[in-house]
Amino acid sequence: MRCGVLYSGGKDSTLAALVLEPFYEVTLVTATFGIADVVAPGRRAAAAAGFDFETIDLDPTIAEAAVERMVTDGYPRTGIQRVHEHAVETIADAGFPAIADGTRRDDRVPTIDRSVAQSVEDRFGVDYLAPLSGFGRDAIDALVEQHLRVETGPSEAIPKADYETELRALMREEHGAETVADVFPEHTQSRVVGRR
Repeated sequence: MRCGVLYSGGKDSTLAALVLEPFYEVTLVTATFGIADVVAPGRRAAAAAGFDFETIDLDPTIAEAAVERMVTDGYPRTGIQRVHEHAVETIADAGFPAIADGTRRDDRVPTIDRSVAQSVEDRFGVDYLAPLSGFGRDAIDALVEQHLRVETGPSEAIPKADYETELRALMREEHGAETVADVFPEHTQSRVVGRR
């Protein structure tokens, strides 16, 4: 059975694919608003991890609404959550019998709670999987150390295939670089460059 895994090119979504690999025909799927080039980094990371790769198009009005919400809130949480739910719904409508993401037990955002997962399954006739939902940060880091080669750095410096890259670009265009720095906290991102 085919499984489309929402793919950012980072360690979590790649590890989710590795967990599912024995049971599904995994395709890594980068969701894009078409605002910034997230496809090329996704394709490179997927090839480095040895998985098939596809893209899906997201609704740009969702990005615009998310950016306005993040600017109003002064933090990204609610906007990112809405975009992730939209991405899950969009991949669910893309013809995969099963879909997955790389959300972890300790994630604050994005997450897919039980009611959203059940709603997606019922509305789209898919199985929603969260293969990392029982793993904490230390367990994830240990598995990544064993199975993946990754590059890490500040969010702005690591070419990623995630919608945060596009949301940052849209926010920068509409509200300036200072707003991006105010809304998004500094954090380290990862990009997969191969398997061990």
